[in-house]
Amino acid sequence: MNTPSSSAPAQARFAGQVVVVTGAAQGIGLAIAQAFAREGAAVSMADVSRDALEDAAAKLRADHGVRAIAVDADLSTEVGAAQLLQRTQAGLGEASVLVNNAGGGVILPFLSHTPETLRATVDRNLWTVLWCTRAFLPPMLRSKYGRIVNLGADSVRNGLADHAAYNAAKGGVHGLTTGLAREFAQVGITVNTVAPCAVNGEPLRKFVREKPEVAAKFLSVIPMGRAAELEEVASMVTYLSSREASFVTGQVISVNGGSTML
Repeated sequence: MNTPSSSAPAQARFAGQVVVVTGAAQGIGLAIAQAFAREGAAVSMADVSRDALEDAAAKLRADHGVRAIAVDADLSTEVGAAQLLQRTQAGLGEASVLVNNAGGGVILPFLSHTPETLRATVDRNLWTVLWCTRAFLPPMLRSKYGRIVNLGADSVRNGLADHAAYNAAKGGVHGLTTGLAREFAQVGITVNTVAPCAVNGEPLRKFVREKPEVAAKFLSVIPMGRAAELEEVASMVTYLSSREASFVTGQVISVNGGSTML
């Protein structure tokens, strides 16, 4: 596996590397995949939305001249994560970066949840991270190099209204981050989490349309008075995935406009 040298130009700092991005068909995941492609990475894009995913991978290849594959799989299962690993290795080679972005919570007052919505929230946000990390860690160990970046949630820190179940799942991701970071700190593998607040994408716009008062409550905790842009989240992910971030591990870094501090 090739890792970028410190003298590589910024636009090519991931040249020669294979990056896996889950939940990559749209929104934050797609923005992250695009950011890596701009910097020369071959990208394995995973999602359950097959048609949107195929279109996104084709656009990455056309726009950036990089190799990109689409892997439709249910990553909340061990089988789905194994499929992602196998198809990535067959199509692109060994991955040096895993971005666990797949998620999507059902945001409800806790007692309004059903067994199905609780299970879906944990499956999408925690089990996807557990299974994918478990699948991709062994090859990274063999290479003695790897970057794992998870997408967490700033709401875990600020106790945002109606987020209790979602925070339970994302809080598990935060805890997994610190445990794995310590376990693998001396073998060239870093593990970090990027924790956004509200992000300016279609899910937020839909929420604003359907529940404007609740959405206003979410945005009111952000001192900058706005949601994050997709690219602002993606830039933190690419930094933590880079060789420059070799001494950063076990961190949950909020991209939040100040909604929590320190």
